[in-house]
Amino acid sequence: MSAKAVHDLSAPAALRARARGAAAAGGIGWTSVGEKGSLVGIWFIVWFCRIFGRAFTRLLLRPVVLYFMALAPTARRASRDYLRRMGQPHSLRHVYAHCLRFAHATLDRMFWVLGRTDLFQVTRTGSEHLRTLMSERRGALLFGAHLGSFEAMLGVADRSSVPLNIVGYFKNARLLNHVLETLRPGVRARLISVEPGIDFVLKLKERIEAGELVALLADRVGLGERATEANLLGGRVSLPVGPYLLAAILRCPIYLTFGLFHEPNRYDLYCEPFADRVKLPRAAREAAAHGYVQRYADRLEHFCRLAPDNWFNFYDYWRIKE
Repeated sequence: MSAKAVHDLSAPAALRARARGAAAAGGIGWTSVGEKGSLVGIWFIVWFCRIFGRAFTRLLLRPVVLYFMALAPTARRASRDYLRRMGQPHSLRHVYAHCLRFAHATLDRMFWVLGRTDLFQVTRTGSEHLRTLMSERRGALLFGAHLGSFEAMLGVADRSSVPLNIVGYFKNARLLNHVLETLRPGVRARLISVEPGIDFVLKLKERIEAGELVALLADRVGLGERATEANLLGGRVSLPVGPYLLAAILRCPIYLTFGLFHEPNRYDLYCEPFADRVKLPRAAREAAAHGYVQRYADRLEHFCRLAPDNWFNFYDYWRIKE
């Protein structure tokens, strides 16, 4: 793969832009903890969850979510808009329930990281695709969204024995990988932080060629990132092009993966093929990229309808006015 090809497709730049966008939006969950003092913070969360357990900690979330709602009018409006688009009740009570579902799923991330799969009832649809990849020693990209729990894919990594590389904005990736390995020796998952330069793409290419999985979320546009418009839930949204540029560079298949949460403790994990190879001809690159983005939006809408309260983009997602 030449440097010129990387520059032409601009995937590293697109992913770097997404990192800046994630930072500006503010990360949520254990991966957003800063480097300074973060080790103590992470181990405190681990200790608290281990001592008090899932049931008690969930109770503590109720007043926390109420406080969050009182101070986050943007999140309230975003929740109400989404629920309305889904044809769901969208009173203040239903907005609270939506935010509480997000808090529950966020808490469960820690238990997934701790390997406490015994706390959950898990169903798997499409796991045969991962088994095929494993048997063929073929790497692939996994595209998810801020829908349900992407961390539930850690359970997939354990079950399939395929190394899982999670790409995102992790300022403290080295520290988090150390904590993850300490908590779960031998875990076949690692975090890869988006970095500037060709080396980042070469690192992902190396993982793919080793027959590993590379996972990222494809439903948010970073600051300055190339994007295109798509139809979603009766409105127009802006979705990133970068993931498809990356797939074209890596020349590997894409699978869609979602971990949908249903109270009190069920996770439905889905994996389905999306594209065996992304092709973006130079003469019609924008049109081809838009086609992939719209297909992704169509499948995202499908999975939203399977779990209407699992949508966790609490900002003005439908910013494009008709």
